[in-house]
Amino acid sequence: MGYPVFYTDPQASYIIEHDNNVIDQMCTLFGSDIYQNGKLNRPRLAQIIFNNNKAKEAVNGIVHPAVWERFTAWSNAQTSPIVFMESAILHECGWAERFDKVICVTAHLETRITRTIERDKSSRENVIARIKNQMSDEEKCKASHFVIHTDEEFSEIEQLLSILGKIL
Repeated sequence: MGYPVFYTDPQASYIIEHDNNVIDQMCTLFGSDIYQNGKLNRPRLAQIIFNNNKAKEAVNGIVHPAVWERFTAWSNAQTSPIVFMESAILHECGWAERFDKVICVTAHLETRITRTIERDKSSRENVIARIKNQMSDEEKCKASHFVIHTDEEFSEIEQLLSILGKIL
């Protein structure tokens, strides 16, 4: 609809491989071999943090502030009356409280699994494990101001127009 959107996942991916401060902190935490040829060794990092909450929290403590800083600079440069941040873990990382309104975009579990498998070329088991590591959609929706259902039975455009009418 022409409003600017900040997508956190690609920003985090960029930061983790290009922000020297983040790279230095990651190497200090996990050793310099966490990067190979200037690229994050994602399988190794996933292996480290998958069942280690302290390591996961440490990575989040490095990456999340850098993403927030980038979002703030981006947001301040916008001229639109509304800006959006897309983040699957907005609530988990404590950012929801920083926004005037939060919209939870959701779909049925099976739809979310299928879409993620297609997008990430990941296995069903990995997708389910990732979903289990996040706040449930029910909790996210309850903690949000608005909800958009993206299953075929609902018109996303009509839902968005209704929400924009309330926000504006």
